[in-house]
Amino acid sequence: MKIDKTNVKVPLTKAELDLLLKRPMPNERLSRIRDVFCFCALTGLAFTDVDHLRQEHFTTDEEGQLWIHKPREKTAVMSRVPVLPQAAALLEKYRDDANCRARGKLLPVPSNTKMNAYLKEIADICQIHKHLTTHLARHTFATLAIEYGMPIDIIAKILGHTNTNMTRRYAKISEANISREMRRIGKVLTA
Repeated sequence: MKIDKTNVKVPLTKAELDLLLKRPMPNERLSRIRDVFCFCALTGLAFTDVDHLRQEHFTTDEEGQLWIHKPREKTAVMSRVPVLPQAAALLEKYRDDANCRARGKLLPVPSNTKMNAYLKEIADICQIHKHLTTHLARHTFATLAIEYGMPIDIIAKILGHTNTNMTRRYAKISEANISREMRRIGKVLTA
């Protein structure tokens, strides 16, 4: 069976995501695009869900954890996302942004077309040799979550999937992860 390599999404590694988060951008336009992409990668939210994100989608639990509870735009299935500190910092960065406030947005989300075009520039600046798109951020979240041991059913809830079949399509299993798990099972089998 042949694989259409144009549809194979190669998610960012942890090192590439860290680079994106830390690399200074040459202008505000690219800085804003980078921030929206990273917010998607840190939350697993789809681009359109971030575009429609409003203050009423946020709650804080009894332990002080900030959460996003938002129905997905595509399916209306509820996404339940604990907000990581880096993602919260991005929200805070744009809390008083005049452009965001005027548009009723929490983040400076452009059109999907503009976002993807500008992501190409950012990939060049960061020397990331992957096809960065808004949707790749969601794949990156799922893959890194799997890579660092998050159970697939939890990832499915965060992504707003009704079952883990779709989640499995998002999460790519790296050779490093396979090797780590093989070493772990090897210790059990050879003990």
